[in-house]
Amino acid sequence: MANWPTAELGEVIDLFDSQRVPLNSRQRLERQGSYPYYGAQGVIDYIDDYIFDGRYILVAEDGENLNSKKLPLALVATGKFWVNNHAHILRGKLGIADDTFLLACLNNADIKPFVTGAAQPKLSQGNLRRIQIPLPPLPIQRRIAGILSAYDELIENSQRRIKILESMARGLYREWFVHFRFPGHESVPRVPSPLGEIPEGWEVKAFSQLASYVNGYPFKPAQLGKEGKPIIKIKELKAGIVADTPRNPGEDIPEKYNIRDGDVLFSWSADLDAYLWMGGEGLLNQHLFTVLPADGISLAFCFHALKEAMPRFRALSLGATMHHIKRSALDQVFTVVAPMTTRKRFDVLVEPIHKQLITLTNYITNLRRTRDLLLPRLLSGQIDVEAMAP
Repeated sequence: MANWPTAELGEVIDLFDSQRVPLNSRQRLERQGSYPYYGAQGVIDYIDDYIFDGRYILVAEDGENLNSKKLPLALVATGKFWVNNHAHILRGKLGIADDTFLLACLNNADIKPFVTGAAQPKLSQGNLRRIQIPLPPLPIQRRIAGILSAYDELIENSQRRIKILESMARGLYREWFVHFRFPGHESVPRVPSPLGEIPEGWEVKAFSQLASYVNGYPFKPAQLGKEGKPIIKIKELKAGIVADTPRNPGEDIPEKYNIRDGDVLFSWSADLDAYLWMGGEGLLNQHLFTVLPADGISLAFCFHALKEAMPRFRALSLGATMHHIKRSALDQVFTVVAPMTTRKRFDVLVEPIHKQLITLTNYITNLRRTRDLLLPRLLSGQIDVEAMAP
């Protein structure tokens, strides 16, 4: 293991907190624009001006994440942007500390001794400066940064491909089943329907006719632990499986609550949306629903039909703060269903896209896992970075 010196963060950074300017929600509403407005955990709005221009590290100053660390403590902001007073803003001192290396140190650091406040966790500027980090020579820092950046670039490239593929599949659905520009549409006359004119031979159906919707399992606290299959809740739909995701062996849980890659899930409470699950095997928690298509209807068609109809489902949602959709909404929201031959042609094009999405998502998960395993070993000098390919 390399015997690298350590330093307090304050010794190796330039801090720009004095330049931050908070804007309240009313001020931001009046100043809507194209420049990112950052808070503790990332972009929270877009406004008409910027304070910073360049590449900086932002570190959360307060918030629950300081204790849970469900999200990275630090992130990079580039270009022109604004920062409020809930994020510290810093750079490595020129010739002393590499920014990418500092970012890795901060996200790997044990910050518990430096966080104050039980109800409202806070990382003050003074305590931020006191965080201890390893400080190898600058060429070694840059070598480590290069290795980590290679992983980040692979992850970002895969994320861009995912967005492109999602856009392709969604665009194809809309082209065929919303705008009715499907292959051969020129020779198919339009006829009246409750949803307006539709191609002859097509049907209007309620979503209750397209699929069954199976509510997740009502897990009790005693059934939650650290071993077994992850329990999929709304949080996991958005962030994926994380270290603190509760688990259950699933031995006494009926098979219908098991979900796998490619399943379609429908959130009816709080977060009203449909999801193509790509996080691996798990157990579905209550308030989420598995979508089981009716005979002759594919999962791919169901998923995109639900995504397209979400504004209408949301319009029927109840609750002032915690919105939810009643099951009766499935009888009230309708969609257009093409003949099976057209739907099958759609499936042939879209199902391979969904498989690529799952493959890329799993690839990203593996890259992140490998990177996270490498990170502490790189920062401690356990790995000879000169012997590693960048």
